[in-house]
Amino acid sequence: MEILRLLDQENWIEHYEIQDYRQWESGFYYRLKILLENRSVLFVREYVDEIERVYSFHWQDQNDVMIMRWDNAPHHRHIATFPHHKHTPVGIFENLEITLSDVLAEIRKQIE
Repeated sequence: MEILRLLDQENWIEHYEIQDYRQWESGFYYRLKILLENRSVLFVREYVDEIERVYSFHWQDQNDVMIMRWDNAPHHRHIATFPHHKHTPVGIFENLEITLSDVLAEIRKQIE
C-alpha cells in the first residue's frame, strides 16, 4: 500500500498504527493513528470508491488539543471550497481537496 510506504520513508514519524483497513474491487477505507516526533498525533480516516472520496485528517498536540483538522464533511456551505475546509483553533477556513501526503508536508513545515 502506497500510504504505508510514504509513512515508512518519513524519519520524523515515530510510529503509526493501522486501526482499520478494508479494500474491495472499487475502493478502500482506512484509519490510522500516527505519532510524530514532537509527540503530536495525526488521526487519519479516508474512504475512496469510484464515486466519492471522504477524508478527515485530525492533528492534535500531546494534550489532545486540536492543532488543525482537514476534512470534506458536507457542512460549512459558506466556505468557497465547500465541502473541503480546515478547522483551526481560530476558525474554519477554505481549503482545497487534500491528501495524506499534503497534510504530512504541511505538518512537517509547521513543526520544523
